[in-house]
Amino acid sequence: MKFVNVVKGMIGLEIHAYPITKEKLFCRCAARRGKGLKANSYICPICTGQPGAKPELANKAAVEKAVLIGLMLGCSIEKDWKWQRKHYDWPDMPKGFQNTISGGLSKSVGKNGKFHGIKIRSMHLEEDPAAWNPETGEIDYNRSGLPLVEIITDPDFKDAESVMGWLKKLIANLGYLKSIDKDAGIKVDVNVSIPGKSERTEIKNINSIENIGKAIEYELKRQGKEGGKEKETRRFDAGKGKTEVMRQKEGQDDYRFITDPDLQDVKITEKFISEIEKKLPETPEEKLKKLVKKYKIGKGDADVLAKNIDVVEFFEAVMGETRVKKEKVLSWVTGELLRHLNYNKTSLDGLDIKVEHFVSLLELVDSGKITEQQGKKILDKFIPKSFDPKKEIKGKGKISGEGELGKVVEKVIGKNGKAVEDYGAGEEKALHFLIGQVMRETAGRADTEIVRKLLKKKLKD
Repeated sequence: MKFVNVVKGMIGLEIHAYPITKEKLFCRCAARRGKGLKANSYICPICTGQPGAKPELANKAAVEKAVLIGLMLGCSIEKDWKWQRKHYDWPDMPKGFQNTISGGLSKSVGKNGKFHGIKIRSMHLEEDPAAWNPETGEIDYNRSGLPLVEIITDPDFKDAESVMGWLKKLIANLGYLKSIDKDAGIKVDVNVSIPGKSERTEIKNINSIENIGKAIEYELKRQGKEGGKEKETRRFDAGKGKTEVMRQKEGQDDYRFITDPDLQDVKITEKFISEIEKKLPETPEEKLKKLVKKYKIGKGDADVLAKNIDVVEFFEAVMGETRVKKEKVLSWVTGELLRHLNYNKTSLDGLDIKVEHFVSLLELVDSGKITEQQGKKILDKFIPKSFDPKKEIKGKGKISGEGELGKVVEKVIGKNGKAVEDYGAGEEKALHFLIGQVMRETAGRADTEIVRKLLKKKLKD
């Protein structure tokens, strides 16, 4: 999507992402989110803010993943974290405050980072509020208490295009860490102002890159026309394509930050940081260069592979286990496998597809023991779990005998007179139709080249 930027602004982002953990941040409730969950089924007195309920020690996995994200962003990691109470009166936080490692009395998790040319002011860890529906008044506490990482940039962006491009790179790099719940996505608060023209406006909780771009473009136009001397908090109405006022922007003093007496400080060591740093993977940019250099893959195909860490690692594992040519492996991974995943609306990390089974399937196709169509049908059966394809094809290999195929060809010609006439009139697609009918009759087992030769010969006669 392209935007015509009428005016340049100062734009900063507050990006929220969910670290993958088994439990919530301060209680042992299962960390579950997403559609289809029964409301308020993963809750306890702690995450619902019941009087007298005391939080447990912070979830270690959430701490580790927060440090890993900070290191990826080039941040200096603080070693003494103090939990703060950030006070506000909204129904999604019934105890009246949110526990966070941010605010005037805290040092954050990391600070002074830089990622793809944009300065990272700070990043910290906090608990997520509940999900409140202001239209019905209903509150779902399944989300309440989930660990949440917030990344705050400096206002280094000037327009919507640069924000969208940068966020795509951030999401790709976070995916490589395997530490963020990609199904939960990200939530972004966007701060927009025009120097000398308007005060900072915060647009809350935008959850798609496309809508972030639209919100920024609208807000730059609005501020360029109207100006503004008061700081505001606004929301983006995707249906109307415009931002709307929610309330006046709060300042840090309005949140009345105080140290939480019920939570123990988090103290980490250089050794801890060093061990986490060893877990940093290659970046998508490094992986892209490696694919081009080591495997001699074109940049277009390398781009497709490098977008998803699970897919590119699967490709590298397959290449290490087979003698099938790179071109065929690439075709099956970027073509058939991705088609397979997209059709079933799933991802590779959500399936149990073993490399050895995929390699065996490729080699059966490559050696001519089964047809491409048979191979694709077997791949379809790999969801949700792969198997040894050799067992699947026992007694069902490719049919290459002209005698056997000749009988099928004659049968298909006899049943499809219209297609035969069309081919005789010069319509080449009629031949493709007849080949497809032969493949159907043989359950995809026919050798297509032999079928093509037999059909042309019979139709010529």
